[in-house]
Amino acid sequence: MGDRLYVSGLPYAVTEAQLHDLFSEHGTVASARIVTDRFTGRSRGFGFVEMGSEAEAQAAMDALNGTELQGRVLKVNEAHERRTREN
Repeated sequence: MGDRLYVSGLPYAVTEAQLHDLFSEHGTVASARIVTDRFTGRSRGFGFVEMGSEAEAQAAMDALNGTELQGRVLKVNEAHERRTREN
């Protein structure tokens, strides 16, 4: 397990600051980023949070996975490196 988490099910109105604050209740947050649509700039409903350590990432995942935020259920998993497509 690493210290980087993938968070899906985010309400579209949630800001990166709110995401940071939510995860900081479970440890040190190194970064929190919400992925946005490149054309509209709107949230795509998922993002990434990097915690200060693997233990803090595990604690945040255990505490927040399956919880509700503004009417949507969060899914928190370990982030994996993006795979590249070979054509």
